[in-house]
Amino acid sequence: MPTFGQEFYKGFTAADSMRDYTHASKTFTTNAYELKPRFKFLFHVSFTLNTAEIPALSQLAGVNQITSLSYLVKTVDLPKYTIAAETLNQYNRKRVIQTKIDYDPVTVTFHDDGGDNSRNLWYNYYSYYYKDPSQNYLAPNSQNGSLGASANLQKGFGYNSRDIYNDTRVGDVNDWGYVGESYNDGTSSASGKPPFFKDIRIYGMDQHKTAEYVLINPIISNFSHDQYNYSEGAGTMQNSMTIAYETVKYYSGAVGNQRPDTNVQGFADPAHYDQTLSPISRAGSRSTVFGQGGLLDAGGGILEDLESGGVLGLIGAAQKAGTAYNTFKGKNIASLAVSEGKALGTNAIRGSIPGAIRSVQGRSTGMFFPTPQSPPTNPR
Repeated sequence: MPTFGQEFYKGFTAADSMRDYTHASKTFTTNAYELKPRFKFLFHVSFTLNTAEIPALSQLAGVNQITSLSYLVKTVDLPKYTIAAETLNQYNRKRVIQTKIDYDPVTVTFHDDGGDNSRNLWYNYYSYYYKDPSQNYLAPNSQNGSLGASANLQKGFGYNSRDIYNDTRVGDVNDWGYVGESYNDGTSSASGKPPFFKDIRIYGMDQHKTAEYVLINPIISNFSHDQYNYSEGAGTMQNSMTIAYETVKYYSGAVGNQRPDTNVQGFADPAHYDQTLSPISRAGSRSTVFGQGGLLDAGGGILEDLESGGVLGLIGAAQKAGTAYNTFKGKNIASLAVSEGKALGTNAIRGSIPGAIRSVQGRSTGMFFPTPQSPPTNPR
């Protein structure tokens, strides 16, 4: 512990005699933000259908429709585990042993979209595993139970008829509920019906990196539609499903540079992802020299337009030049540049003070030089 004299002497000679604490900076920005908590809203979910064993699913669900499901996910649970433990006696000493692990179901909620993408996912799954939706009901369309046309109704299976004591069923319809044969009904399969989903991939994204969870061989154990309610004027509809799965795989990596992303399955598809950068304000429209939309921004934009060539490039350059002329007409550009330069320098020094002031060894100068911290990278 330093003595009173040492502390007193330090008050006159210490380099950083007055500064703020930098606990958070040292904790969360060190080693590329490795200790920074992830944000809940930066995630992506991908559904992989078993089209390898069930080629008919490619036409049944539609590739674009399955890709769109990723953008409809509202919430998703990460994997959960329950480990069974038992307490035994070892000569009256308690010993806790593990006996098994259970993979607890997770819940995924979708926006109930106007294009019926999330509802169609359920219907395709429902009609694949269960016979009920494939029986006719007052229409020739075999899928009319949920998705067929309601016009031009014709006689189908008589759901309302009382046939308990009939010798034969109407239309010889006898298949109901779960059907475990192969996907092309009527033939047997030694391995049973192939699974509808191959896996479901959940990606958490932060600092251009991903934390991936892969749910292997998932099945839907519960599916719930929402509730219409007149009292919820601002409410939106959703569909919810509970997923059971056999095991979990963990992966990590980087967000790719290609679009759609090759590392994050289905992410940043140009069909839904705008890749055109848009400035906050038109170049030359703000009376600033160094800031966005200012004089330098206008000059760079004019050069880019001229280099692009063509009529549109000339028009764009003329627009930026005209905007800049009207903005800076009658203004002292040199004075603006000096004042902005001073402000930028002051802000840079102020921003670098916390945890960045380092003393230059050599007391003859008596100067302190700030070492700016690296700016944080915007999370994706």
